[in-house]
Amino acid sequence: MNGKTVMACIDAACAALRENMDEIALLDQQIGDGDHIFNLLRGMEALRSLRAEIEAAAPGAALELAAAKVLSTVGGSSGPLFYSLLSGMAKAVPAQAADVAGFVRIYAAGVDAVGLRGKTGVGSKTMMDVLIPVARRGEELAAAGASARAVLEELPRVAEQGMLATRDMVATKGRASFLGERSRGHLDPGARSSQLMIKAVCEWLARPADGKE
Repeated sequence: MNGKTVMACIDAACAALRENMDEIALLDQQIGDGDHIFNLLRGMEALRSLRAEIEAAAPGAALELAAAKVLSTVGGSSGPLFYSLLSGMAKAVPAQAADVAGFVRIYAAGVDAVGLRGKTGVGSKTMMDVLIPVARRGEELAAAGASARAVLEELPRVAEQGMLATRDMVATKGRASFLGERSRGHLDPGARSSQLMIKAVCEWLARPADGKE
């Protein structure tokens, strides 16, 4: 893992969001204020403008650079939350190269930081319904000695399950919470965008080593 890995993951996440932009915008118009995807993409483009600095940095520093840029460019609640995710991950990067368990710990630390900031968890009809199950399942797999490939194949499935589960939830956080029972029956846009990014990152990380830069 290095700064180039961090940047490649950002590129993969950005491409997935762009490809599904219209769908996420529609989901947000149904239960939110409609700007979630546009805020995220603004942040992604800002991160891509820092490509040289991120790629040249050590992984922890690269994540801190990304966190600071996200905080200053992403509007709404997403900015502080994704800042917490990236900054929490940066603080957990070990001095030595991370193995599968190490990568899982880095991600889980970021998710814990988001939970502390957002003061919410599973069942809230938010991105946490994706982030938390993925982190916990990753920890279970790492503890069981699962291979990197097994982890990267399983986590997108967990992300999708968490995202789909939000359809039957009543929102308790954010703009959607004002709808009460009327929020039931709709997928949460933050859960959908998070699921797409996790899937894209896992797919990139699972590529054969000779297919990466």
